[in-house]
Amino acid sequence: MNTLLLQQASALDIDEQIELVEAIWDGIVSRGAAPSLTEAQRMELDRRLADHLANPDDVVPWSEVKAAALSGIRQ
Repeated sequence: MNTLLLQQASALDIDEQIELVEAIWDGIVSRGAAPSLTEAQRMELDRRLADHLANPDDVVPWSEVKAAALSGIRQ
């Protein structure tokens, strides 16, 4: 890992760090790359998908989840 990049990223404020992580992740996804899943992760995703399919209206918009997470970080 490039320690200089890590030091520079660590110097950013928390909102900028989150934006950086989102931008990096978006870049990974846009290249079609995905991490390998463990069997436990695969089972959890299957469970969550089944729950969503059984309860499609039981959702929270990403904007609300993100706002709540950021609010919790700032406290």
